[in-house]
Amino acid sequence: GCELTASTKSYTFQVDKEDDSDHILALSVVCLTDGAKDECNVVEVIGRNHENQEIAVPVANLKLSCQPLLSLDNFKLQPPVTFRLTAGSGPVHLAGWHRIVPREDASFEDDDFDDDDLSEEEELAPIMPAKK
Repeated sequence: GCELTASTKSYTFQVDKEDDSDHILALSVVCLTDGAKDECNVVEVIGRNHENQEIAVPVANLKLSCQPLLSLDNFKLQPPVTFRLTAGSGPVHLAGWHRIVPREDASFEDDDFDDDDLSEEEELAPIMPAKK
């Protein structure tokens, strides 16, 4: 998680460029924390689209008196991604999870398996009708 405030308006989550794994960042909850004023706090996510162009999308508009918390149901993002407080002074807390998925070994070949290792299909017993 991270916290956005008037003095820390942005946070960037990135991974090592030399890491050979796929990374998934999922945003679960965005909420106002202790000390927040009753003002609109807008949080946006800055990432890259499928054409590798930078895009910014607002994901939360929180106000202490009417919506202090927003559940984003594990909104998945591809790092690097920046969270920015574009309005309000916070503090706004963001929570989620980060999953690292190792990529498949590119040297895997079909020759690694011997057809003799595969078991033949077993013959199934016929299904009998239920007794009435």
